[in-house]
Amino acid sequence: MNKILVVVFAIFCIIVSCKKLIPGAPEDIDILEGPIAGLTNEETHRFLNGDAVFVEIFTPATGLGPTFVSNSCVSCHSADGKGHPSNRLTRFGQPDEFGNLFLNQGGPQLQNRAIPGFLPEQLPAGATFSHLIAPSIVGLGYLDFVTDADILAMSDPNDLDGDGISGVPNWSDIPSYVTVRTDAIVQGGKYICRFGKKASAYDLKHQIVKALSEDIGLASAHNPIDVYSHEEVDPEISNQKIVDLNFYLRTLKAPTQRNADDPEVIRGKDIFNQLKCTACHKPKLTTGYSPIAVLSYKEFYPYTDLLLHDMGPGLDDGNTENGAKTYEWRTPPLWGIGLAANSQGGSYFLLHDGRAKTIEGAILYHGGEAAEKKQAYQALSVEDKKALIKFLESL
Repeated sequence: MNKILVVVFAIFCIIVSCKKLIPGAPEDIDILEGPIAGLTNEETHRFLNGDAVFVEIFTPATGLGPTFVSNSCVSCHSADGKGHPSNRLTRFGQPDEFGNLFLNQGGPQLQNRAIPGFLPEQLPAGATFSHLIAPSIVGLGYLDFVTDADILAMSDPNDLDGDGISGVPNWSDIPSYVTVRTDAIVQGGKYICRFGKKASAYDLKHQIVKALSEDIGLASAHNPIDVYSHEEVDPEISNQKIVDLNFYLRTLKAPTQRNADDPEVIRGKDIFNQLKCTACHKPKLTTGYSPIAVLSYKEFYPYTDLLLHDMGPGLDDGNTENGAKTYEWRTPPLWGIGLAANSQGGSYFLLHDGRAKTIEGAILYHGGEAAEKKQAYQALSVEDKKALIKFLESL
């Protein structure tokens, strides 16, 4: 009997010890991936269907290639976060806003991998090019339902208020397969776009169809052109999968600020406001109507204005997208920046091409309209800089 008790006690000790060794699951606030709260059961089912498409590994038998960049969505957007330089994209051949000069040579994106029997693309001689890392995809549904009127209200192309900031929308032609917003504002036949590094995609469906074609080499009913032959082919991905993927991206949760009550974070937020970084990185936006109830008429905190800004010669990449000039970039949302390294192998790779290895490094690359803000940051004391960075890391 004593031996039995000893064995039971030993097993109990082993179980307790193992529990102490196994790390606990991270808090929801400390991870980027996951659905927005409040989805109905039917919406949750649709979210999971989209998640399955997002993680699907495509093969030649299921439409991959012949040339491509990656074979799945998740391989570039690990944990729904920012990409890594190891899986960066290369855009090329569009030095002005009047059209891509290398469309018949694979532009505007380089497919640098190929299935067996085919050769990956090479950069054409004379083409300008830019490296891009994949953005975080969290909270996109909120951004999708900001009204055109609200975006236009933040624009100040002639800097009438004299603050040195003159953000503008990317007015572009849009493909016939997107659904025009009921609140759409049209200017000269062009529409306000909002997604992508240079805000060249009208909505998430537009972004998805482009990514499936240019990143994975998947022709769809919306864009049936093969990126290798440039000929029309049968769809290689179903419309339903595109619908599912669109719903998934719309219903990913938005990051929640952490340590908001920390005195140093509060002081950093005050400094952020004093430097008027909010001129571009607008803290609060509001959605209009959405058919997804939990996204309708909601306040959220992305720290972006969804506008293009002149970021100076240091960030001029020599390429344009639709109406965006070579030195213009859409204000990237700052929410989730403190968690970015989690999906980037433990280190920061910030800005459009991942060149900045710290948040401070990203600030110091600011130029153009943001040059004055950079100089104001440089003039801060060491303690104030530390507080500002801690605030940004809390987002």
